[in-house]
Amino acid sequence: MIAILFNVLAIIVGSAIGAIAKRSISEKYITVLNTAMGLAALVLGINVAMGNMAKSHFPVLFIFCLSFGGLLGTMLRLDQRMEAATKRVSRNGNSRLTEGITTSVLFCCVGTLSMMGPVLSALKGDNTYLMTAATLNLVTMIVIASSYGFGVSLTALVVFAWQGGIYGIAKLSADIISEELISEVSIVGGVLIAAAGLGVMHIKDCKTINLLPALFMPALYFLVRNLLGI
Repeated sequence: MIAILFNVLAIIVGSAIGAIAKRSISEKYITVLNTAMGLAALVLGINVAMGNMAKSHFPVLFIFCLSFGGLLGTMLRLDQRMEAATKRVSRNGNSRLTEGITTSVLFCCVGTLSMMGPVLSALKGDNTYLMTAATLNLVTMIVIASSYGFGVSLTALVVFAWQGGIYGIAKLSADIISEELISEVSIVGGVLIAAAGLGVMHIKDCKTINLLPALFMPALYFLVRNLLGI
């Protein structure tokens, strides 16, 4: 659990550094950072999705996950709820904070490091993945906070719940989290990261926050599949 706390600390520190740097950075440089971050998200997202696609035994599962997850998120009005919540915590009521938090959550929670890290830590006491994730999260949050402000530090709560939840599940049952499940979640997550990149560059607002439930759909599929004995 100590390595998970390091991830939380890295996000808070990175957000603080980025927010401080933002005050001395002109708008044109912030625009460049946004473009760079968007391109990075697009490339990394595609890389994560395609890298895990080869490992998948269910090549169309991610389509159903994105579709049903998106429908559920839209029905729950996650984008509106997130915007209302971030307006309350943002001193200036800046709705762009929603986009920043969504982007940082995807960057910090989706991927092999953030998902396999807690599993390896719980089962083998190996914190290598989690400490590597903490380093990447520090750099990522500096860049994101320089564009969106310190409010994105709220991502630390999500990361703690996400990694802590996976850690707890892995402790309780080593059989629940499989390589297959990690691959399917990573495919969906890769697509969402790429979608977030399009939003950061203002090319297309994919309402990524409404697609977040898609991340839990692979787990639901495997759960139903195991219950039915398929």
